[in-house]
Amino acid sequence: MNLVRTIAGAREVLAPLRSGSIGLVPTMGALHDGHLALLRAARAGNETVVMSLFVNPAQFADAGDLARYPRDEARDLAVAAEAGVDVVFAPSHDEMYPPGFQTWVDVTEVGSILEGRFRPGHFRGVATVVLKLFSIVRPTRTYFGQKDAQQVEVIRTLIRDLALEVELRVVPTVRDADGLALSSRNARLSPDERRRALALSRALATRDREQALAELAAANGLEIDYLEVADFDPPVLAGAVRVGSTRLIDNVVLEGEAQ
Repeated sequence: MNLVRTIAGAREVLAPLRSGSIGLVPTMGALHDGHLALLRAARAGNETVVMSLFVNPAQFADAGDLARYPRDEARDLAVAAEAGVDVVFAPSHDEMYPPGFQTWVDVTEVGSILEGRFRPGHFRGVATVVLKLFSIVRPTRTYFGQKDAQQVEVIRTLIRDLALEVELRVVPTVRDADGLALSSRNARLSPDERRRALALSRALATRDREQALAELAAANGLEIDYLEVADFDPPVLAGAVRVGSTRLIDNVVLEGEAQ
């Protein structure tokens, strides 16, 4: 596995591999089984697998949330190697956002609803860093998880609107045995908070907004940010709740299958 930390280094390593297919899995590290599902899908479908490892400050409005984001590069690199990743691109902040950086990508409508209401500027940061990764890696395919349904829709719109030559592959949400969607933020939950957090996945499993809202309203220790039907491709019932100091999102597909 090649570890590269500069844009020039990534392009140099990938140059002789461009005759074959390249699968890109963008990550912010703190890898879990949800990331592994993405890496396995990329490994099965491409000759070269590239994983980015970059905690993107541009998608954090809260400096405290950014500071608390879990980081363990040595573990992430070991997991990536075990999963068969060929190239890990792990740039510094200044490599991705050099002094004087001022160019941003904003998917205006899709990025302003749901998460966009509670995290202003979040999807501008996501769209900008993903477009830059596409420019650097020039992947054949890119892999995202259905768990972040709005992020998927933002990337789908970005690819369509800018006529990018990359195929978006969406991998179904990976859940623990108790139904909680895997997230790097789950590590912040105390045992009691985790038990309370299960109310979100159970409510969404009804696939009915009114019933789900009633179930969440009856749950103890949850603050609801939103629970809405989103007309994505495919449509989803999506929700976000706060459990203690941790904010969790989840969704269920209402019709069809993620592609």
